[in-house]
Amino acid sequence: MFQGMHYVYEVYKEMNFSKAASNLFISQPSLSAAVKKAENQIGFPIFDRSSNPIQLTELGKEYIRSIETIMEIENSFQNYVNDMRELKSGSVSIGGTNLFASYVLPPLLSRFTERYPQIHVHLTEATTSELTKRLFSGSLDLLIDNQSMEPSIYGKSFFCEEHLLLTVPALFASNHSLTGYALTAADIRQNRHLDSCIPPVPLEDFRSEPFLLLKAGNDTRKRADRICHNSHFQPQIKLELEQQITAYSLSRYGMGISFSSDTLIRHAPEDGRLVYYKLNHQEASREVNFYYKRKRYMPKTVSTFLEMI
Repeated sequence: MFQGMHYVYEVYKEMNFSKAASNLFISQPSLSAAVKKAENQIGFPIFDRSSNPIQLTELGKEYIRSIETIMEIENSFQNYVNDMRELKSGSVSIGGTNLFASYVLPPLLSRFTERYPQIHVHLTEATTSELTKRLFSGSLDLLIDNQSMEPSIYGKSFFCEEHLLLTVPALFASNHSLTGYALTAADIRQNRHLDSCIPPVPLEDFRSEPFLLLKAGNDTRKRADRICHNSHFQPQIKLELEQQITAYSLSRYGMGISFSSDTLIRHAPEDGRLVYYKLNHQEASREVNFYYKRKRYMPKTVSTFLEMI
């Protein structure tokens, strides 16, 4: 009943027979025949071909869930075999948003591959929402993120603590009266923003300036909203964006004020077009963790990576 499951799953991922056939390096008629054979074995259609793009039938949805369970079992066994080979083969799949994939993960992955050159590393860059789905389905081993995840489903390995700061274009007039609060990127790298003698900036001094916030649902946006609410401050929102690094880049070009983590500021190229300010709220501090799915066998490659970092 599940003999052609890899063909069916590829069609499900692409929702397109032509793209799936190309990925599998077979002809489209051959793929269609393989899927049809699987449907005949079940006695019901897996895909509704009357829509464009094609969709799963109700039975098809259950079939895919069953396939993913089988694939997870296969992967767990393969990882066990790899463990027996003492890390002479195997893989580790790690996901992160643009910020972590661009700045945080590269040096960690470089160290790991130098130490274990035969281990294949997969790096996936996407939104937190998409990466969480992949972690849950088993296509990712680890996810690095600064957002809290459901502890009954996901375990975590602490990586670091990070802090949100206000990132303001240097050309904004509001900076002129706030020189006693201003910080540079060099100050952030030296952790001066963590010094109790550095005062937090009064947000109300930016009431006439435009803000660049992330879209609703993002952890940085939630924290920014709570920080503003606690300060009885209503920001003038000019743009809502998907990624923290995008908001930061737009701030560099004078588009508006953004909330940036010290993780980003430490790694981004130093830019004299920006001024940074400390925020006075517990929401400005959060953990960055590597998350993994509980109740799933953790390959030795993954546990070794976590031990290394």
